Amino acid sequence: MIRIGNASGFYGDRFAAVNEMLTGGELDYLTGDYLAELTMLILGRDLMKDPNRGYAKTFLRQMRENLALAVEKDVKVVVNAGGLNPAGLAHALRELATELDVDARIAHVEGDDLRSRAEELDLGQPLTANAYLGAWGIVECLRGGANVVVTGRVTDASLVVGPAAAHYGWSPEDYDALAGAVVAGHVIECGAQATGGNYAFFTELDSLDRPGFPIAEIAADGSSVITKHDGTGGAVSLGTVTAQLLYEIAGPRYAGPDVTARFDTIQLAEDGPDRVRISEVRGEPPPPDLKVCLNTLGGFRNAVMFVLTGLDIEAKAELIKRQVHAALADNPPAEIDWTLARTDVEDAPTEQRASALLQCAVKDTDAAKIGRPFSGAAIELALASYPGFTVTAPPSDASPYGVYRAAFVDAKAVPHVAVAPDGTRTDIAPAARTQQLTEVAEPALPEPLAVGPTRRVPLGTIAGARSGDKGGSANLGVWVRSEQAWRWLVHTLTVDELRRLLPETAELPVTRHVFGNLLALNFVIDDILGQGVASQARFDPQAKGLGEWLRSRHIDIPEELL
Repeated sequence: MIRIGNASGFYGDRFAAVNEMLTGGELDYLTGDYLAELTMLILGRDLMKDPNRGYAKTFLRQMRENLALAVEKDVKVVVNAGGLNPAGLAHALRELATELDVDARIAHVEGDDLRSRAEELDLGQPLTANAYLGAWGIVECLRGGANVVVTGRVTDASLVVGPAAAHYGWSPEDYDALAGAVVAGHVIECGAQATGGNYAFFTELDSLDRPGFPIAEIAADGSSVITKHDGTGGAVSLGTVTAQLLYEIAGPRYAGPDVTARFDTIQLAEDGPDRVRISEVRGEPPPPDLKVCLNTLGGFRNAVMFVLTGLDIEAKAELIKRQVHAALADNPPAEIDWTLARTDVEDAPTEQRASALLQCAVKDTDAAKIGRPFSGAAIELALASYPGFTVTAPPSDASPYGVYRAAFVDAKAVPHVAVAPDGTRTDIAPAARTQQLTEVAEPALPEPLAVGPTRRVPLGTIAGARSGDKGGSANLGVWVRSEQAWRWLVHTLTVDELRRLLPETAELPVTRHVFGNLLALNFVIDDILGQGVASQARFDPQAKGLGEWLRSRHIDIPEELL
C-alpha cells in the first residue's frame, strides 16, 4: 500500500501539521486542501488588490520550513493551494527552492479558472469562476517527476486520487479503483475531522486536545485503510470515518470529473487500533459536465447586536426595532433583518444568563449608507431606548459580502493542463466515457423495530450527526451504531419528523437519502443558507452546528436502545 497523508483541511488549518506529518512516521505522499467556496471569494478579493496574489500564502510559509525535509524523505507533496494563481505559487516555490538550495521539482495544474470566458460560457460576470478539475493533471505531473504539485480548483478527493492513480498506473476507466480512492480522499480531505475533530461522540475519545491528521493507505484495487501516525491524539474509528463520509454529500451517487463513486456500496470494517478498512466501493463513468464555483460581490453588510436583559424581552425588542426603522426611514437599507435569540433564562444567577441577543443586520449596494450612518444611528439610541441598553461592539463600517452559486459546463469546453517542472505543457483530455446522473431508488428498508416502552431523551443519546454547507443548501447526515437502532431510526426520522424537530426547515425543500450500508440517513435542506456562506444569511452560515441542534432535540426512543 501507499501511504497518503493530509496536513490541511482548510485555509487556516494547523500550521504545524505539515511538519508533524513529515516527522511523525512514514509517508509516500502528503496532501493539503486549502480551498472552499468562501476561500475562492477571499482569494478573488486578494487578486483584485494584487495580480501576483490569489494563492494560499500559508502553504508557501509551510514549505519554507519543510520543503527540504519533504525532498529528503522523498515525500511528494500535492496541494490545491494554488487557488486562483497556481502558476504564481509554483513560481514562488521555485524561487524558494533556489533560496534554500533544495533540488525540488515543482509542477502545477491549470485550466480551471474560467473568468476570462465567463460571458462565452454563459456564467455572467463573476468575481471568480472555477471548474472542478479531476486527478489526471496531477497524475501527469507526478509521472513527470515532480516533488511538489500545485493545483487550482480540483475536487478535494483528486488530491488523493492523483497520487494513487500515478503510483498504480490506473487507467481512466478503472472506475472501481478510482471510486475507492475518491472515498479515501473524501475521508481525509478535511484533516482532523477524520480523527475525532467535530465528532458527535467526542466525549468517548481518550484524547482530543491535539488530534493527529489522517492517513489513507491505498491498495492497488482502490481499497484503503484510514489511520494516523502512532502516538498522535484523537482516534480513527468506524464512527469518525462514518461521520466524515456523510460530510457535504447528497445522494448515493457522488459525482466527480473522473468517476461517480457509489457511496451506497461502501463497506467499513475495523482493522485494528485506529485503523478502519474501506472496501467494495463501486464506480461509474463521470457525468459529461463539470461543476463550476461562481462567486460574485453581492454588496455590503453591517450589523449591530443589542443585548436585552431581564424582564420584558419581547417588548424591549419591539421598541428598539421601531426606533431603528424610524431612524433609517429617510434612507432605508435595501435589506434589514432582525433575529432575536432568547438565550435568557428566568431568575438567572448571572447577568449573562439573564440576557437575550437581538441582531439587526442590513445589506445594501451602497457601503456608505449602511456604514457609520447605520451603526451610529443605532448607538445614538443608547440613552433613549429600552432599560439596560447595551451592544456587543462599537459602531462599525460596512463590509463586502459575496454570493455563491454553482453552474455546470461541458467538460470538453474546459482546458486541463499539466505544467511540468521544465515548463512542458500537456493537455489532459476529458473523460472519454460519461454517464448522466440519475437518482438511485430508495433501497428496501429493514423491518421496523418492535417498539416497547420509550423514554423522551435527546436524539443524540444514540445518534451521531454531521452537517455542512453546499452553496445555499445544507446537508445533515445522521447515523447510529447498531442494527437495532438503525431499524428504529430509518422508520422514525422521516422528512416530516426532521421538519418537526427543526422548525427552521419546515417550509424548505428537504430530501432524504438512505445509506443502509452505513446505518445512516442524509438530509439535503435547500435554501437554508440563502446565497451561501459569504452572504451570512444565517446565524450558523455554514450549517456546522445544524447536526448538533438536531441531536439536542428530544424524541421518544425505545428504552432497549438506551
